[in-house]
Amino acid sequence: ISQEYQGGPVGIAEKSELIDGSKVAVGDTLIGLASSGPHSNGYSLIRKVLEVTNTDASSLELEGEKLIDLLMAPTKIYVKSLLNLISKLPVHAIAHITGGGLLENIPRVLPNNATAVINTKAWQRPIVFNWLQEQGNIESQEMYRTLNCGVGMVICVPADAQKEALELLANSGEKAFVLGTIEETKTGQPQVQLND
Repeated sequence: ISQEYQGGPVGIAEKSELIDGSKVAVGDTLIGLASSGPHSNGYSLIRKVLEVTNTDASSLELEGEKLIDLLMAPTKIYVKSLLNLISKLPVHAIAHITGGGLLENIPRVLPNNATAVINTKAWQRPIVFNWLQEQGNIESQEMYRTLNCGVGMVICVPADAQKEALELLANSGEKAFVLGTIEETKTGQPQVQLND
């Protein structure tokens, strides 16, 4: 790298060790990791909801916690847990759920023949997201496209690694759950299917 380079961080890895989604297969399990809150995404929408509802986030409490604290919770960092998992089990893909939510981030790590089938009842959505949806009259599709809705990271592993992966992640302090599975797509484009 030349001394003139002023971009972001760079690294080097063996090609065989890259997790690029090419190993994702029909039948794989999707594991979700709980988020700590909005994770710095969707704040244009959040600000609009607060403005339209004229809500004082510093005084309103939801289940004993101030709304401002729920909205401003520090973003959870998953690096140590993921490195531990990757060192012990095959991981086919990883999707960080940032701006674009579940609907736009997961397809980025899938091959063209894959559909991520998500069970939206697989996790308890934190109250802050329920409040935002109700107060902002936001459609579910838009919620899953804009906010993480309680899922900060999605990991794709072979189905036979599911149990051990959940145990390893729990032992690393993560709230991990089976989010869904990989099925074959009919469109030829990677996609997400939400099942209630």
